[in-house]
Amino acid sequence: MTRRDSYIGNPVERIEDLRFLRGRGQYIDDLQRDGMLYASVVRSAVAHGRISAIDTAAALAMRGVRAVITAADLGNTIPTIAVRSESQPSLDRVVQPVIARDKVRYVGEPVALVIADSAAIAEDAANVVDVDIEALPAVTGRAGLAAGAALLFEACASNRVAGLSAVRGDIEQAFKDAGYVRRETFQVHRHAAIPLETRGLVAEWDAVNNRLTLSGAAKVPFFVRAALAKMLELPEHAVDAVETDIGGGFGARGEFFPEDFLIPFAARRLNRPVKWVEDRREHLMATTHAREVECELEIACRRDGTILGLRGSAWANIGAYARPNAVTPSRNLAQMLPGPYRIPAVQLDVTLYVSNKTPVGTYRAPGRFEADFCRERLIDIAAAELGLDRVEMRRRNLVTAAEIPYALPQVLPYGGSGEFDSGEYSITLERCLVEIDWKTKSALQGKLIDGRYHGLGIGCYVEGGSAGPRENARLLLDAQGMVTVYVGASAVGQGLETVFAQIAADALEIPIEHIAAVHHGSTTGIHEGFGSFGSRASVMGGSAILVAAENLKQAIRDAAVARFSCVPQEVAIVDGLRAVTAGRRRLTLGELSVGGFAAAGTFHNVKRTYSYGTHAAHVSVDPRTGQVEILDYVAVEDVGRILNPNTLHGQTVGAIVQGLGGTLLEGMVYDEEGQLLTGSLAAYLIPCAVDFPRIRAIALEQYPSPLNPLGVKGAGEGGIIPVGGVVANAVASALSSLAVATNALPLSQARVWQLIENARAAKRA
Repeated sequence: MTRRDSYIGNPVERIEDLRFLRGRGQYIDDLQRDGMLYASVVRSAVAHGRISAIDTAAALAMRGVRAVITAADLGNTIPTIAVRSESQPSLDRVVQPVIARDKVRYVGEPVALVIADSAAIAEDAANVVDVDIEALPAVTGRAGLAAGAALLFEACASNRVAGLSAVRGDIEQAFKDAGYVRRETFQVHRHAAIPLETRGLVAEWDAVNNRLTLSGAAKVPFFVRAALAKMLELPEHAVDAVETDIGGGFGARGEFFPEDFLIPFAARRLNRPVKWVEDRREHLMATTHAREVECELEIACRRDGTILGLRGSAWANIGAYARPNAVTPSRNLAQMLPGPYRIPAVQLDVTLYVSNKTPVGTYRAPGRFEADFCRERLIDIAAAELGLDRVEMRRRNLVTAAEIPYALPQVLPYGGSGEFDSGEYSITLERCLVEIDWKTKSALQGKLIDGRYHGLGIGCYVEGGSAGPRENARLLLDAQGMVTVYVGASAVGQGLETVFAQIAADALEIPIEHIAAVHHGSTTGIHEGFGSFGSRASVMGGSAILVAAENLKQAIRDAAVARFSCVPQEVAIVDGLRAVTAGRRRLTLGELSVGGFAAAGTFHNVKRTYSYGTHAAHVSVDPRTGQVEILDYVAVEDVGRILNPNTLHGQTVGAIVQGLGGTLLEGMVYDEEGQLLTGSLAAYLIPCAVDFPRIRAIALEQYPSPLNPLGVKGAGEGGIIPVGGVVANAVASALSSLAVATNALPLSQARVWQLIENARAAKRA
C-alpha cells in the first residue's frame, strides 16, 4: 500500500511533459479532419466608422472559396457576447456583437469570414473582400469622457459605461485624523498576455444527430458551451466543448470571442469541419488586452507611518466593448487596493469607459498588478517624505495572524467583502529581506558605480484564489485497479495533470502509476465544470478529487458488504485498491465487480483563499541609455500548502518574468486614430530567456488555508502581482539623486532615459 502523502508536497516530474517532449502534444493546429475547410477573418482596418458596403464578389470568384459570411448571413439579430463576471445593467448596451453590421469600433473587429479549401486560399480571399467604411473620430483615452467627444454607442449619453466603488470604514474621519496626507497620480499602460500559442478552433457539425463539437475551448469550456448553445439555439447537451493542449493561457484565452461563434456557425452552415488559427498580428490586434488604468490616489498617515486611509479615483479603459470579464480587473483594483496592510478606511471610485481600442479582459492577476503598483509606489513616496524607513513603514502596517479573518473592502454595487483566511504577513517580508541581503545592499542605494546607479525596491501583496461556487470530479476504477480522473477544472499549461494525479494517488493510497489518465476541462467527461481562473484549479478541483476519492472507496466498501454479508467495519481495501477483504475472505476488484467502480464528488466553497508574499529587487540604471538591469530578484510567498515544488516554482518564476516584461518592455501603443502601432513582435517586445536570469523564488507553507481539506491556496498569479511596484521603487531608489518619479509604466529604456533627461533639465532650470 502506498503511504498517504507519498506524492503531495514532493517534486514529482510533470506527467504531461513526456508527450510534449516527444512531440505528441495535441494542439489545435494538430487536429486534422476529413473534408476540413479553413477560415480567415476579415477585420476592420478602421478604428471607428460606419460600414457603407461589403463587396465579397472578388473573394467568392476565387477557386477554392466556399463561402464569405457577413452580418447579413446571420439574419436580423446578431448574437452578442454576454458579460460573464460582475455584470451591470448598463454594460448590456456595450457588449460585443459576434460580427460588425453597421459600425466598427476597433481595428481588428470581425466584419466577414472567408471559408476555403486551404488556409492560404482563405487568407488570399480575405484580402480582396472590399469593406467600405466611413471613418468617424476615434476615442483612445480619458479625453473621450469629455463633453462633445465622439460616442462609440449613440444609445449611451457618454463613453462612461459603468462604475464601482470599494468602501471600508470612515474615510472622512481618517483624513481628519491624519498628520500627513499625500496625493499622487499613477498610470499603468495597456499590455497583454501574449501566450506562445495563438488562439484557434476546429468546429464539426453532425447533421444526423444535430450535435456540434468545438475543439480549442480553453479555461472555461462549460461557459463557452452554454454561451454557444444559446446563440445557435441548441440545447446545451448538443454541444461539446473540447479542450486541447494549449501553449499558455494567462487569462487571455478563457473568454468567449467572436470566432467562438463564427467558426461553429460556418461549420453548421456548410456541414463541413472548419479550422481557424489566428496569426500573431491578429492576436496582437484582436485578442484581449489588459491593464490600462489611471489612478489618482491619496494616502493618510500618522507621522509614525501608521496608515489610516486610502482614497481616490481610477479610470479604466476597457476598449471598444465589454467582453465577458471586462469588469473583473476594475473590481480587483478597487478591492485589493489596500493589499496586505491594515488600512481602516478605504474609498476608491472606478470609472469604466469605452474607447476605440481592442476590448480588455483578464490577464494574470487582473487589477491586482495595477493596485500593487499604485499602492507600493505611494508607500515609498510617503515614507521618504515622512523621513521613515520604507521597510519599517510596511512592517508597521502589515496584517497579523491575530487579526485574521480580516475583512476586505466592500465593492459596490456588488456587495460582499470577503476576508483573509490565514497568515502572518510579516513572515515573508522578513525572509525576503534576509534572502536579498537588504541590510548590506542598502548602502548601494542611489550610488553611481561603474557608470550605473544602483537601487533596491520592495513590495508586499496578497493573492486571492479559489473562486467558487463549486467544482466537480469523477473517478473511474477499472477491474485492474487503474484509475481515470475527470475534473471540471481546465489545463492552461500549469501542470494540472501532474498535480491532480498526485492528489488522487494520495487520496486513494495507490502508486501514481495507477492513475491511467487525467482528463480536464472538456464538457464530454463530466456533467459540470467551472474551469481555471482566479487561481482556483488546485483548490477547487483538487478538493473535488478528494471528495470523489472518498465516495469511490465507499462504493467499494458498500459492494463488499453486500457480497460478504458483513458489517462495514470488517471490510478493508488492500493491495493498492485492487482487492478487498473481510476477515479471511478476499476478493479481487475484478471479482467484486467486472465493470469496475465509478464515483463523483463536488467541492463547494464561496470563500477565497489568500496567499501572501514579498518581493525585492536590486537594479542598476545606466543614465546614459536608460537601461534597467535586474541584478537580483527575490520572491517569497506563503502558499498554505505546497502540492508540487517544481510546478509551483515554474509558475512563480514564469509569472515574475511576465511581470518584468510588462514593466520594462511591453506595451500596446496606439496613435490618435486608434491604429495599433505595436502589431508585431518586432515592435511589441517580450522577454527572452536570457533577459532576466537572476530570479530566486522561495515558497513557504506556514499557514495552510482552513477553507479546504488540502489546506492549499491559489498560487498561480502571485509571482506577477508586485513586480511593477517593486521595480518602479527600485528604479526610483537608484535615481533618487535626480529626483526621478517612476509613477507610470512601462519603465522602458526610452522612457527611463527621458525621465532622466527631464530631471536634469529641471535641475538646470
